[in-house]
Amino acid sequence: MKKFLEFEEHLSDIENKIENLKNSAQKDANILNKISNLQKDFDSNLKKTYSSLSPWQKVLVARHSDRPHASDYLEGLLKNFIPLSGDRLFGEDSAIIGGIGRFKDFSILFIGQEKGRDTKEKVKRNFGMAKPEGYRKSIRLMKFAEHFQLPILTLVDTPGAYPGIGAEERGQAEAIARSIQTCLSIKVPLISIIIGEGGSGGAIALASANHVLMLEHSVYSVISPEGCASILWRDTNKAQDAAEAMRITAEDMLRLGIIDTIIPEPIGGAHRDKAQAIENLGDSIEEKLKTLISLDGNEIMKRRREKFMKIGNNFL
Repeated sequence: MKKFLEFEEHLSDIENKIENLKNSAQKDANILNKISNLQKDFDSNLKKTYSSLSPWQKVLVARHSDRPHASDYLEGLLKNFIPLSGDRLFGEDSAIIGGIGRFKDFSILFIGQEKGRDTKEKVKRNFGMAKPEGYRKSIRLMKFAEHFQLPILTLVDTPGAYPGIGAEERGQAEAIARSIQTCLSIKVPLISIIIGEGGSGGAIALASANHVLMLEHSVYSVISPEGCASILWRDTNKAQDAAEAMRITAEDMLRLGIIDTIIPEPIGGAHRDKAQAIENLGDSIEEKLKTLISLDGNEIMKRRREKFMKIGNNFL
């Protein structure tokens, strides 16, 4: 049974009618005609609804529990994946999956933020919120990739870096800063995709890339709408107003020059057709890799740095 969001209730009613008719003992021409008409009505309403989502509705879609995670894209896009674990300083952070694998004609290094599915896995993955050891693992793997001349692919999906006392004691801010520094200094292609939530420094630590892409219904922001609302209005119920004001959608990010490309999602969001979403993402990655793979390492680094300096100048 599909999970419908609060703004999709009218779609839920139509689908329930379709399912009831499909389960009917009768399968005459009249029933089949009703199913066909209802399906057309459902598809039309779905397309109309998702063509004009508000920023808050995009937040809800980006957080949808059935939305493809980094592990789904990893399974769908990479072959012969070999996981690489640990930061060689403190321990392993399951919020970040890292390793090497084969993407089409390319050997690449993969880093993805993973939220987890069920309660047990979410706790293990810490809901996608990495700790210092997660970012230090990413730094280690990016330097590994540079040593072996492997392009790097990072998938970003996190509410933000873990805010706990232990993480701060182990140097959370320093780890994020060094991860950003590493992204900007390595001399191999780096492509990042915001696949769900791109939250705060926890996202930019892995998204200071040559090409930054966003799935159509993802969001990218310095803080969550709830966090922003609690600071500005001391009222998390104003999260919708915050989402509207913060300019967090893929369209906003492209217009502001923060990202380079929007990857279209299947109608109704990536969670409605995971296979198509994975294919769309793979095609975009391949296109961007081909533009970078032949460049000299110094040129790759130079273009990446200039890209982010230009973003800063745009807001002066």
